[in-house]
Amino acid sequence: MLYKRLRWLTLLLVALLLTVGCSEAAGPNLSAEDALAKAQAGEITLIDIRTPGEWRQTGIATVAKRVDMADPKGPSAFLSKLLKEMGGDKSAPIALICRTGNRSTYLQEQLQSIGFTNVYNVPEGMAGSKAGPGWIRSGLPMKPCSDC
Repeated sequence: MLYKRLRWLTLLLVALLLTVGCSEAAGPNLSAEDALAKAQAGEITLIDIRTPGEWRQTGIATVAKRVDMADPKGPSAFLSKLLKEMGGDKSAPIALICRTGNRSTYLQEQLQSIGFTNVYNVPEGMAGSKAGPGWIRSGLPMKPCSDC
């Protein structure tokens, strides 16, 4: 009887540890301020994955590259444009930013699942979220998107 209980407790502990380990974020996060500093230092490429309408509405971060996650030509076109910004290197460090961090969190997980190894997320996004005030409210450098 004691052996069965110990075995059950061991299995429960292993399952709990696996669950906790798997529930962590898909990858590393950066605050908007840290993303700016790292992009300015050349340590990452900041990728704004919002749509052209969103870029026109708010402008874009001065250090960001625009790659529309919802590319009208589909996911393969998005991936091709992203890889172009990364010099074709899936291990090149990038940070993803969207409006509030939802799309960038999802995309970070998806990219990691297909072999991208150095993907950061800016979970507060451009407009802010529970993760922080966001790029715009933090007063970080922006530029209008006149060619969106």
